[in-house]
Amino acid sequence: MVSLNDLKPHYGSVRKRKRLGTGQGSGHGQTSTRGQKGQHSTSGGTKPVGFEGGQTPLLRRIPKSGFSNVQFRQEYEWVNLSSLEKNFSAGATITPADMLRRRLVKHDTLVKVLGNGEVTKALNVAAHSFSKGAAEKIAKAGGKTTLLVGPKAAKQAGVDARAAAGKAGTDKK
Repeated sequence: MVSLNDLKPHYGSVRKRKRLGTGQGSGHGQTSTRGQKGQHSTSGGTKPVGFEGGQTPLLRRIPKSGFSNVQFRQEYEWVNLSSLEKNFSAGATITPADMLRRRLVKHDTLVKVLGNGEVTKALNVAAHSFSKGAAEKIAKAGGKTTLLVGPKAAKQAGVDARAAAGKAGTDKK
């Protein structure tokens, strides 16, 4: 009768782990199965991405020209007027932090208000950008728009102020 304590795997189906770097007695001594010489025989012997066996890689062979401003783009989160109308009462002062609290935006770093929807209440909206239509609709309803300075613009303003202060300091001498 076979019982649980008699169970064992089929012969040959389970093999011992190959223990490398454990000396001559392991059967994998000296070079630890890596061979005598060559790229993979020592640590750090890996090829970089795009390596083509010593041939000049494709990325270095193709001509490069032009310039892309993608790295300097500013991505705005947008809110429609219909959302502001639905979530805020008349006469309310709305900032990006308020929009974030009401979950109209995910981040309050750069917020743009778009003109989709109608405004019947007088809202005072502060944002980093407004579409032409949104600004007109808010003004027509008796509200006010306030442009906020974004983080990049604020940083640039600080750089400009320091440069102007430095220039003013050198002009006195």
